Amino acid sequence: MALQESGEMYLETIYVLSLESDEVRAIDIGEHMNFSKPSVSRAMGLLIKDGYITRDKDGLIKLTKSGEKIAKRIYERHTVLSDLLMSIGVDKKTATEDACRVEHYISEKTFNAIKAHIKKNSKR
Repeated sequence: MALQESGEMYLETIYVLSLESDEVRAIDIGEHMNFSKPSVSRAMGLLIKDGYITRDKDGLIKLTKSGEKIAKRIYERHTVLSDLLMSIGVDKKTATEDACRVEHYISEKTFNAIKAHIKKNSKR
């Protein structure tokens, strides 16, 4: 089953939080995303059911291999697109918000072309 945008956002958030701390809990995710406890709880249940995350008896949430693969892909898109937008003069807040919207919809082909363009032009 294809993951929806909200699922990708949760996985990316779990990934970002796991870079900052070894312990990620649902409450941390809710605070980071500014989502309610019931919304986060429902999403965690779906992500566990679909095999993207695990939650241990202490409530610690970890990405599975498939969850981490998606999270890293979305995070890379977010950072590359944010950096690109800021490099052309968009303020950080707007660039980050716009990148967050675009990262879920841009095709792999277009994203790879953007990365190649950046790489080619950064060597100059």
